[in-house]
Amino acid sequence: METNRQKKIGNLLQKDLVDILQGEVRKNAIPNLVISISKVAVTSDLSIAKVYLSVFPSEKAAEMLAAIKSNAPLIKHDLSQRVKLQLRKVPNLIFYIDDTLDKIEKIDRELTGENNPIANPELLAKRKKL
Repeated sequence: METNRQKKIGNLLQKDLVDILQGEVRKNAIPNLVISISKVAVTSDLSIAKVYLSVFPSEKAAEMLAAIKSNAPLIKHDLSQRVKLQLRKVPNLIFYIDDTLDKIEKIDRELTGENNPIANPELLAKRKKL
Protein backbone atom coordinates (compact mmCIF):
# COMPACT_ATOMS: atom_id res chain seq x y z
CA MET A 1 0.00 0.00 0.00
CA GLU A 2 1.47 3.31 -1.11
CA THR A 3 1.44 6.17 1.37
CA ASN A 4 0.44 9.70 0.38
CA ARG A 5 4.09 10.72 0.61
CA GLN A 6 5.16 7.98 -1.80
CA LYS A 7 2.42 9.01 -4.24
CA LYS A 8 3.38 12.69 -4.07
CA ILE A 9 7.06 11.95 -4.63
CA GLY A 10 6.17 9.53 -7.47
CA ASN A 11 4.06 12.21 -9.17
CA LEU A 12 6.80 14.83 -8.73
CA LEU A 13 9.42 12.49 -10.23
CA GLN A 14 7.06 11.49 -13.04
CA LYS A 15 6.46 15.09 -14.18
CA ASP A 16 10.16 15.95 -14.20
CA LEU A 17 11.21 12.67 -15.84
CA VAL A 18 8.69 13.22 -18.65
CA ASP A 19 10.22 16.66 -19.28
CA ILE A 20 13.76 15.25 -19.25
CA LEU A 21 13.05 12.28 -21.56
CA GLN A 22 10.89 14.20 -24.04
CA GLY A 23 13.51 16.97 -24.08
CA GLU A 24 16.15 14.41 -25.03
CA VAL A 25 13.95 13.01 -27.81
CA ARG A 26 13.45 16.55 -29.19
CA LYS A 27 17.12 17.49 -28.78
CA ASN A 28 18.31 14.38 -30.62
CA ALA A 29 15.65 14.89 -33.33
CA ILE A 30 14.36 11.32 -33.21
CA PRO A 31 11.39 11.29 -35.62
CA ASN A 32 8.09 9.55 -34.83
CA LEU A 33 9.03 8.52 -31.30
CA VAL A 34 6.88 9.12 -28.25
CA ILE A 35 8.02 8.25 -24.74
CA SER A 36 5.63 8.62 -21.85
CA ILE A 37 5.79 7.52 -18.24
CA SER A 38 2.76 5.58 -17.12
CA LYS A 39 3.76 5.24 -13.47
CA VAL A 40 6.51 5.92 -10.97
CA ALA A 41 6.38 3.64 -7.91
CA VAL A 42 8.57 4.73 -5.00
CA THR A 43 9.61 2.25 -2.28
CA SER A 44 8.57 2.95 1.31
CA ASP A 45 12.11 4.02 2.29
CA LEU A 46 12.21 6.36 -0.76
CA SER A 47 15.49 4.85 -1.98
CA ILE A 48 14.25 3.30 -5.25
CA ALA A 49 11.84 4.58 -7.88
CA LYS A 50 10.51 2.11 -10.44
CA VAL A 51 9.76 4.03 -13.63
CA TYR A 52 7.36 2.41 -16.10
CA LEU A 53 7.82 3.69 -19.68
CA SER A 54 5.46 3.52 -22.63
CA VAL A 55 7.24 3.80 -25.97
CA PHE A 56 5.49 4.31 -29.29
CA PRO A 57 6.12 2.68 -31.72
CA SER A 58 6.51 -0.34 -29.45
CA GLU A 59 9.08 -1.95 -31.80
CA LYS A 60 11.62 0.61 -30.53
CA ALA A 61 10.84 -0.09 -26.85
CA ALA A 62 13.78 -2.44 -26.16
CA GLU A 63 16.24 -0.14 -27.93
CA MET A 64 15.00 2.92 -26.02
CA LEU A 65 15.01 1.07 -22.69
CA ALA A 66 18.66 0.09 -23.23
CA ALA A 67 19.57 3.69 -24.11
CA ILE A 68 17.74 5.08 -21.08
CA LYS A 69 19.31 2.52 -18.74
CA SER A 70 22.80 3.36 -20.02
CA ASN A 71 22.11 7.06 -19.39
CA ALA A 72 20.46 6.52 -15.98
CA PRO A 73 23.20 8.37 -14.02
CA LEU A 74 22.83 11.45 -16.25
CA ILE A 75 19.04 11.30 -16.00
CA LYS A 76 19.28 11.03 -12.21
CA HIS A 77 21.62 14.06 -12.14
CA ASP A 78 19.23 16.15 -14.28
CA LEU A 79 16.37 15.06 -12.04
CA SER A 80 18.28 15.99 -8.88
CA GLN A 81 18.86 19.50 -10.27
CA ARG A 82 15.12 19.89 -10.81
CA VAL A 83 13.90 18.52 -7.46
CA LYS A 84 16.71 19.69 -5.17
CA LEU A 85 14.36 22.07 -3.36
CA GLN A 86 11.74 19.36 -2.75
CA LEU A 87 13.88 16.27 -2.04
CA ARG A 88 17.13 15.87 -0.14
CA LYS A 89 18.07 12.65 -1.90
CA VAL A 90 16.86 11.47 -5.28
CA PRO A 91 15.94 7.77 -5.34
CA ASN A 92 17.79 5.34 -7.58
CA LEU A 93 15.89 4.95 -10.84
CA ILE A 94 15.00 1.54 -12.26
CA PHE A 95 13.38 1.64 -15.70
CA TYR A 96 10.86 -0.88 -17.06
CA ILE A 97 8.77 -1.07 -20.21
CA ASP A 98 5.05 -0.84 -19.51
CA ASP A 99 3.39 -3.06 -22.10
CA THR A 100 -0.15 -2.99 -20.71
CA LEU A 101 -1.42 -1.05 -23.74
CA ASP A 102 -0.06 -3.77 -26.04
CA LYS A 103 -1.76 -6.44 -23.94
CA ILE A 104 -5.07 -4.55 -24.01
CA GLU A 105 -4.78 -4.18 -27.79
CA LYS A 106 -4.07 -7.91 -28.17
CA ILE A 107 -7.12 -8.82 -26.06
CA ASP A 108 -9.23 -6.39 -28.11
CA ARG A 109 -8.04 -8.01 -31.35
CA GLU A 110 -8.78 -11.49 -30.00
CA LEU A 111 -12.30 -10.52 -28.94
CA THR A 112 -13.17 -8.90 -32.27
CA GLY A 113 -11.51 -11.57 -34.43
CA GLU A 114 -12.53 -15.10 -35.29
CA ASN A 115 -10.52 -16.52 -32.37
CA ASN A 116 -12.98 -15.11 -29.86
CA PRO A 117 -13.18 -17.64 -27.01
CA ILE A 118 -16.52 -16.21 -25.85
CA ALA A 119 -18.24 -16.75 -29.20
CA ASN A 120 -16.41 -20.02 -29.85
CA PRO A 121 -15.89 -21.87 -26.52
CA GLU A 122 -14.30 -24.86 -28.28
CA LEU A 123 -11.11 -22.76 -28.54
CA LEU A 124 -10.62 -22.95 -24.78
CA ALA A 125 -8.75 -25.96 -23.47
CA LYS A 126 -11.01 -28.32 -21.57
CA ARG A 127 -10.41 -28.37 -17.85
CA LYS A 128 -8.92 -31.65 -16.73
CA LYS A 129 -10.04 -33.23 -13.50
CA LEU A 130 -7.24 -34.71 -11.45
